[in-house]
Amino acid sequence: MKARKYKLFVDRKAKDVVVRTFESRSEAETVKIAKDFAKTLKPGDIVALAGDLGAGKTAFTKGVAQAFGVSADVTSPTFTIVNQYDGEEITLYHFDAYRLENVSVDDCDWLDDYFFSEGVCLIEWAQNIEAILPRGYKTVRIEKNISLGQDYREIVIEE
Repeated sequence: MKARKYKLFVDRKAKDVVVRTFESRSEAETVKIAKDFAKTLKPGDIVALAGDLGAGKTAFTKGVAQAFGVSADVTSPTFTIVNQYDGEEITLYHFDAYRLENVSVDDCDWLDDYFFSEGVCLIEWAQNIEAILPRGYKTVRIEKNISLGQDYREIVIEE
């Protein structure tokens, strides 16, 4: 059995939510964790990505895109709000909600076209639109800890 290049150090289940916590010490490790996570995703899933600027949300999205067979270069859709990437079997919708504030369901009813599609939605800065996210979304929190190294990240996945 091949050893993982990243370390899973917490795996617990609480109130029907599985929480897994990983350590990453490089962008490559973050991508690998995301690729493994992508194996659990299915059409219609929504993933809220949380983390400070530069935490690795886009790197995580790159890993999911690679797992889906996306060949395009994945970039953060800061000004376009959403990028669509067609994978081999699943379409990935990559959102950046950083510029969205005080949203209401009426303001963002266009999001339903994505949220209730056959694709997978990954949403950076999802906390800005949390009030309108459908129930049952997954959460990935990426936190930097510079005291453990410039590239150290703790990645917490709640499903």
